[in-house]
Amino acid sequence: MTYVVTESCIKCKFMDCVEVCPVDCFYVGENMLVIHPDECIDCGVCEPECPAEAIVPDSDDRAGAWIERNRIFAAQWPNIVRKGEPPADADDWKDKPGKAALFSPEPGE
Repeated sequence: MTYVVTESCIKCKFMDCVEVCPVDCFYVGENMLVIHPDECIDCGVCEPECPAEAIVPDSDDRAGAWIERNRIFAAQWPNIVRKGEPPADADDWKDKPGKAALFSPEPGE
């Protein structure tokens, strides 16, 4: 099992999860984070840290379409090891459903 970042992270990108990850398996895109499935040690400490509840085990039904997207973009985006500043409007986006169409494949900083 591995953990997966889902569409709930899009436009929120709070990054609380990054600070607690013991293996630094998060990668940053323009408007969301992903978890590298081969680096994740399945410890689960990131899941409760996410205010947007965007991190789920890969066995969760919500992970479906996001498992492969996490794998692909973890190989393309830069690794992130420290919490950065979330977008100014992150709280406005936190509980909005259906954000998949807003996904950006561009890398973050």
